[in-house]
Amino acid sequence: MSEPERTTPLTSSSVSVGAQIRDDIIKGVHPSGTKLREAALAKQYDVSRIPVREALRSLEAEGLVESRPYSGSMVAPSPIEDAEDLFEIRIVLESATAKRAAKRAAELNGSDVPDPKWRAQRKEISDILDAGDIVIGQERYEELAVLNMRFHFAVAELSGSLSFISLLRQISGKIEWLYSLNVTRRGPQAWPEHREIIAAIDAGQQAEAAEVMARHVRRSRDSYFAMMAEQSQTT
Repeated sequence: MSEPERTTPLTSSSVSVGAQIRDDIIKGVHPSGTKLREAALAKQYDVSRIPVREALRSLEAEGLVESRPYSGSMVAPSPIEDAEDLFEIRIVLESATAKRAAKRAAELNGSDVPDPKWRAQRKEISDILDAGDIVIGQERYEELAVLNMRFHFAVAELSGSLSFISLLRQISGKIEWLYSLNVTRRGPQAWPEHREIIAAIDAGQQAEAAEVMARHVRRSRDSYFAMMAEQSQTT
């Protein structure tokens, strides 16, 4: 008997298996075009089919998985062909996000009423940045892709904009996928730039925060395409 469809929020097991499948897609364990069969994945990750089904739906929302009628779920095409568009979207979206976060910081700086939620979100960013410093110091660059996406999500949360958070979530999987392809080269260079971004946000400097974020994404774009050009010359 097949398991019934469910529309309940993601369970902890689906979040866990989703993170594992996500990581394996980005690492190439499940290459683009690979069919993702629930029964096989449930066996591979030692869970039931329900959390696998929930995880695949979540990964589809991130652009890592595609579902087609009569074909089921499969790994989405590599984001390489969409790289230029993705970077352009990021420049616009994330600079606006940083600007909004800086505006919110300025408002809070001028208020006598503390905001516990803001403080918790800001502390999370500090923890993420410290974790990245440790990873770079130990040359565990493969862990930077996840930390990088966590930082950018945290900035979106600081903005307080549900629209920005939702839009970023829709492309987050492909962003992380692209980042992982160039993480050894770009990661150690990009990480200190995050502190420049958050410094501008903390200071409530809206224009500066937007420009620093846009410059950060442009540098990642340029580094990525330089890497791709070098690879094409050696093949």
